[in-house]
Amino acid sequence: MHIGVLGGTGPAGRGISTRLAAAGHRVILGSRELERSTEMVAGIRGQWGDPVAGLEPGTNDDAASADLVVLATVWDAAVPTARTHAEQLGGKVVISMANGLEKRGREFVPVRSPEGSIAAEVKAVAPDARVVAAFHLVPAALLADISHPLDGDVLVVGDEEGRPVVLDLVDSIPDLRGFDAGSLENAVGLETFSAALLTVNLRHKGEGSLHIEGVGPRSTT
Repeated sequence: MHIGVLGGTGPAGRGISTRLAAAGHRVILGSRELERSTEMVAGIRGQWGDPVAGLEPGTNDDAASADLVVLATVWDAAVPTARTHAEQLGGKVVISMANGLEKRGREFVPVRSPEGSIAAEVKAVAPDARVVAAFHLVPAALLADISHPLDGDVLVVGDEEGRPVVLDLVDSIPDLRGFDAGSLENAVGLETFSAALLTVNLRHKGEGSLHIEGVGPRSTT
């Protein structure tokens, strides 16, 4: 799959770009500045070599031209970035990874969104995109470290036609499981829960992720 990552030079962008490339996808790591993207891709290739051969640098415009687009900017840049590239995103599956969070002392708290969730705001500014929220609860550092398998579950919510595409993408990453968690309305729960999970990781000095028990394999029929 040809995937573009908007905001690929941040922690989430670097992590998802590296992991998807290692899973065999062709990935454009996008940035507002081509030079910055080029430097980051060179560093990732230098670290991991052939397993990330499908990773290439590009601008955010280049990334937005891909078949599937991941919006991996910091949370307060997600909506402006989606607005800027709304025309390019039309008709495409767009994965929103952003969590609106604020760190207060030794905890994270959710930042309320006017639309209920950042994913819903992305849909509002890019109405022709098939917006799907996913990967919120997988630590960026774990995504970026392809020397270790991921051990976790990914809840996928959003567009009716987009969810199966993203679920298949999740399943293409070894040791990750994707779960269909319903419509985009459920993104508010997914995004806000990340505050609790990150607080646990902060206070317990860990990199915990989501694990779901008692659920069988996803039906593909």
